[in-house]
Order: sequence, then C-alpha cells, then structure tokens
Amino acid sequence: MITLKSNREINEMKKSGAILAGIHQQLRSLILPGISTNEINKFVHQKIEGAGAIPAQIGFEGYKYATCISVNDEICHGFPSNYQLKSGDIVSVDFCVDYHGAISDSCWTYAVGEISQAHADLMKVTKEALYVGIEQAIVGNRVGDIGHAIQTYAESKGYGVVRDFIAHGIGPSIHEEPFFPHVGLAGKGARLKEGMTITIEPMITTGSWRMKMDSNGWTARTIDKSYCAQYEHSIALTSSGPIIMTEQDKELLLV
Repeated sequence: MITLKSNREINEMKKSGAILAGIHQQLRSLILPGISTNEINKFVHQKIEGAGAIPAQIGFEGYKYATCISVNDEICHGFPSNYQLKSGDIVSVDFCVDYHGAISDSCWTYAVGEISQAHADLMKVTKEALYVGIEQAIVGNRVGDIGHAIQTYAESKGYGVVRDFIAHGIGPSIHEEPFFPHVGLAGKGARLKEGMTITIEPMITTGSWRMKMDSNGWTARTIDKSYCAQYEHSIALTSSGPIIMTEQDKELLLV
C-alpha cells in the first residue's frame, strides 16, 4: 500500500534528511586515500547517534552496519571492511537516518584521490541522471516517467543502467511501495500523488548493467568488473513540485 504523508510528516523527514545530508557534506573531506571503509562506517555511525538519531540500516533484514559502502565494481550493499581506499577508487556511501521515527535515505559516490577521466565522467552522468529523474517526480506523472528519463539519458551517454535494484517509497519504513526501476516506459506504472515520499537512486555502470552476487548474499557487483556509481535522494511530492529532503547544497543541520 502506498502511504501519503502529511505536511507534518514531511517536515519531520526533512529534519532527518538534513542530518543525513550534513554527514555526507563532511564525508567530502574525510574520504581520502588510506582510509578504510570500516573507518568511514564508524564515522557515519557516530555522527548519526551524535545527532540524536538512529542508524536505520542496522538490523534491517539482518544487516549489521550503519552504512553500505561499495567500491569500484561493487554496485551496492558493500560491507564495510579493513580495505583501505586508494587513489583512483570510487566509493559509494549509502545510509539511512531514523530521526524520531522519520526516515531518510541517500547515497553519494566519492572520488578517492586522483581518478581517471572515464570514472569522473561516470560520476558526472550518474549524478545528472538522478536529477533528470527528479524532474519527472511531479504529481500526475507515473513512476515509469522517472525510469524512462533516467534510462534514456544514461544510455544516450553510453552507460549501463542497473535493473536489479530499484527505487522505492520511504517512511515510516525504509522500503515501501511504490517500487520501480530506473528504466522503463513513460506513462506506465503507479501514478504519482501529492504526499508520496520516494527515493530515486540510479546505479550506472561503465559497462554491462548485469550483476552477480558475492557469497555474503548482500553485495552486488558488475558481471564484467566495470565500475558503478550511485547517487540517491529522498523526495517528497508536493503540488508545487518535488522537494529534495536530502539535498546537500543548502543550509543544513551539520552534526
């Protein structure tokens, strides 16, 4: 069932989103060659709790960490580990914040040191694809309009769009209806209504969109070892257009 949120609920989700976005702002200077993904996870965990919030991913379907940290060919759900990032890596940090019951979700991809032009271009196109999708998140459209816009844009640039992991509704649980891919046909799927809160989170690759699973049962990676980037925002649909509740480039609650 798709739940429609009140203005009060959306305002609470904005507070949660501001905490999350503020932590992402701080990761920009933290993520450097030599840092381990365990250290990134610890930093995020401490910052969430320091803001009086809860790392919502811990315990979700048995997941153990505050973050998913995916490096290079990992698409998503990478486990934090002792791996030390090196110059040339790209790393996606995905986490959820529960602030007094209001949940937000956002992923961002970071360049580690000096990266290749090919991977810089991948990050640029993936971020642009996110905002192309958000432009379609307007009341009266359908979820297929979002996926179609993202797919059309990314594939026109020569990239693959992951099919196996999808966008979803959010709040009061991490994952709720509607569930929809970042590919598809315009005019198809659930109708977008005022009060819906959703994530949009394209995962874009330099090669094939096909994936394989690691033995841990969580981590997905590209089948051809091509690199993958992901950008994600939590969005509220209003009569005046989409509100990005996890936007980083504005005055935020820094923690």
